Amino acid sequence: MSRFSAPIAEQIWDMKYRLKEADGTPLDATVEDTWRRIARALARNEADPAAWEDRFYAALEDFRYLPAGRITAGAGTGRSVTLFNCFVMGTIPDSLSGIFQMLKEAALTMQQGGGIGYDFSTIRPRGAEVKGVAADASGPLSFMDVWDAMCRTIMSAGSRRGAMMATLRCDHPDIEAFIDAKKDPARLRMFNLSVLVTDPFMAAVKADGPWDLVFGGRVYRTLQARDLWNRIMQSTYQVAEPGVIFIDRINQLNNLAYCETIAATNPCGEQPLPPYGACLLGSVNLARLVSDPFGPGAVLDLTALDDLVRVAVRMMDNVIDVSRFPLPEQAAEAQAKRRIGLGVTGLADALLMLGLRYGSEAAAAQTESWMRAIARSAYLASVDLAREKGAFPLFDAQKYLASGSLTRMDEDVRAAIRQHGIRNALLTSVAPTGTISLYAGNVSSGIEPVFAYAYTRKVLQKDGSRTEEEVVDYAVQMWRGKFGDAPLPDWFVNAQTLPPLDHVRMQAAAQKWIDSSISKTINCPGDISFDAFKDVYMAAWDQGCKGCTTYRPNDVTGSVLTVSETQTAPVASQPVTGGEVVYLSDPLDRPAALEGQTYKVKWPGSEHALYITINDIVIAGHRRPFEVFINSKNMEHFAWTVALTRMISAVFRRGGDISFVVEELKAVFDPRGGAWMEGRYIPSILAAIGGVIERHLIEIGFIEGEGLGLKSDPKAEVLRVGEAARGKACEACGSNDLRMVEGCLTCGSCGHSKCG
Repeated sequence: MSRFSAPIAEQIWDMKYRLKEADGTPLDATVEDTWRRIARALARNEADPAAWEDRFYAALEDFRYLPAGRITAGAGTGRSVTLFNCFVMGTIPDSLSGIFQMLKEAALTMQQGGGIGYDFSTIRPRGAEVKGVAADASGPLSFMDVWDAMCRTIMSAGSRRGAMMATLRCDHPDIEAFIDAKKDPARLRMFNLSVLVTDPFMAAVKADGPWDLVFGGRVYRTLQARDLWNRIMQSTYQVAEPGVIFIDRINQLNNLAYCETIAATNPCGEQPLPPYGACLLGSVNLARLVSDPFGPGAVLDLTALDDLVRVAVRMMDNVIDVSRFPLPEQAAEAQAKRRIGLGVTGLADALLMLGLRYGSEAAAAQTESWMRAIARSAYLASVDLAREKGAFPLFDAQKYLASGSLTRMDEDVRAAIRQHGIRNALLTSVAPTGTISLYAGNVSSGIEPVFAYAYTRKVLQKDGSRTEEEVVDYAVQMWRGKFGDAPLPDWFVNAQTLPPLDHVRMQAAAQKWIDSSISKTINCPGDISFDAFKDVYMAAWDQGCKGCTTYRPNDVTGSVLTVSETQTAPVASQPVTGGEVVYLSDPLDRPAALEGQTYKVKWPGSEHALYITINDIVIAGHRRPFEVFINSKNMEHFAWTVALTRMISAVFRRGGDISFVVEELKAVFDPRGGAWMEGRYIPSILAAIGGVIERHLIEIGFIEGEGLGLKSDPKAEVLRVGEAARGKACEACGSNDLRMVEGCLTCGSCGHSKCG
């Protein structure tokens, strides 16, 4: 019998977390095998590995404890990947060589599957003097563009696309350009942006006082603090970025304030980290710990919670010792402080099962109580580990107990730390848990409210047929199991109907007992007034949050999920146009024979051409791409062409919207320069390959559009293998049907005439 409560959960496991051979043959036959693989890997350093393996397995069983995706996918596989989700990178030097050394470190980290965060405040502003070269600085945003381009070229391990966070201080002279950067929908698409907001700045905002923009001790400009705050608010109101990080509050409440300074976070914001800090995440599934859901005896089992938290802390501590790290600096940082980020998921579902409306004062009080219980159990578990294995190397009892969240901790916990030390410097954090929440049966994500109680998902089967399956929230599944089709009670609010200030109340309640921070998005209706929108951020500041991120549907970013006018519950919509997106239940099997086309790409400076073969499969009477082969006699290209072949083919076989493959390839630039093709500058050979794939998809009718128009050019050439070289292309439509008519060069396809 399957352990999965919904087809989508099993599909997520199969696609993202199930261990398989390189050819796709499963090694994890069941999800129990996955749990056993993780438990065995994390217990191997214990004095009694077998005993702890069984305890770890029991915690994982029934999706009660959910390690982050990196651990679930990578632990026990023997692969050269990190088990840490993300990193804050080293401080960027204000020099060209130092900046590009940091870029190299970022690329190496993302190659192993880690998201990254950077503070760009250390780079001098645009127009500042660069001594010794008689030039002006280009500013931090120009280098962020370089990082963005790098991220486009690297697919994170485990099929995750790259993720980055960029921060800039509110007093940096380029802060206004940073705030406005995302108003260009094509710029910095691989970044989340957040402004580092200081306590003096917030005081100046409230007092409507002046604010200096400063770098290197020099005041570049003075403006009104409230004007700058309103500019931040206006941008996030319009395009949902930048977010706001209350950086002084983060440093003041940091348990390690005595030995580190924080200036950046991981991409989702729940882990403020020092230079080279690593993000180790896991979540306790509160929805699985409620007894008698919706009944008169509904209660969260605090004894079970305590036991689960204690085992989870030990598992996460062991991850530090068994994980690989992209850089030695990251390993040293993790070992010195042994910081972990234990959080929760299923909070909203657990509240629903107890009859509490998410966002209410009662729900906030219950959330604070649960978070306090988790913090207490986590700290005591870490003290026990310190007695057994030693405290973290930088532990200083007097300084540690005087800092951060320790001042509000129970005295018996403080006494235990004073006597025995503590194994992990920081223990709690709340991450976004979208994918692992689906994997756990579609429980509510992190501390977020339920977004959609049910929606219909279309799935493309191997035979070309389409099936529909209902994806139902875990609490609704419990309700239906107990009450059948009875209407949901009025406390079943969702993210569409929840007032924004109720979101803030829940975030603030949880933050009181979270060492690090919380990843939370406050959903705002599209018609919220600007003044009411600003009030959300000021409420987050006043109520003690460490940051604030909102989402309001807008013309630039669109809407992630929408609500059908004919339905009362939110439904998922697909963010594409021109066709319906469906998802494959399993990768397509390869038929014995396929039809396709081979293209030849001759790139300037390369002695040998590339040959790109794209084979198609016919499903329900429609052609769709199935696989790609890229070959060349140039051995310099061998490794990346094989990698690209395998990656793109794997994406094609999964179904769904594959247009992003073209989009990402076409955006790659080569620092050595590109080439001109039919009057268009193609920034790299990878972009040319993207154009070939796009042209093929258009020709088979899979996507609409004019494509890249790759015909022939004196510098670069793309031809179908077997076809003759063509003449000059029409500058209007790109076709090669130019002829002389009445003395003028005229296009037979579109009628464009060079002479009029």
